Amino acid sequence: MKKISEAEYKQASAKIEKLLRVVNNDTPQDDPNLKELIAYSDVVEKYEIDNYSIGTPSLKDVIELRMFERRLKQKDLAEILGTSTSRISEYLNGKRDITIEIARALHNKLNIDSDIILQG
Repeated sequence: MKKISEAEYKQASAKIEKLLRVVNNDTPQDDPNLKELIAYSDVVEKYEIDNYSIGTPSLKDVIELRMFERRLKQKDLAEILGTSTSRISEYLNGKRDITIEIARALHNKLNIDSDIILQG
């Protein structure tokens, strides 16, 4: 699919606004307005992915977010993960890679998505 210009994006967004006034959950799948709505939605989605995509957060950022959410200090996190405070500091400062045991604990105890843990 070709790159979508900002003008095309704005035009598609305006068309979607108009189509949403005539299309609803009861609209038949073969209705031309619904088909047009889907086509314009695809244009908007492509433009937004190309221009506003939010990447996967770093593991460090997610760990720090969990610490903030749970009001944890590095000492508390070390206890939860079964390691030392100095090891937590090394992980957060990028001086040491996490072990498989720490990866499992981050996933199971802090509910951090495995994709974030494994992103390398």
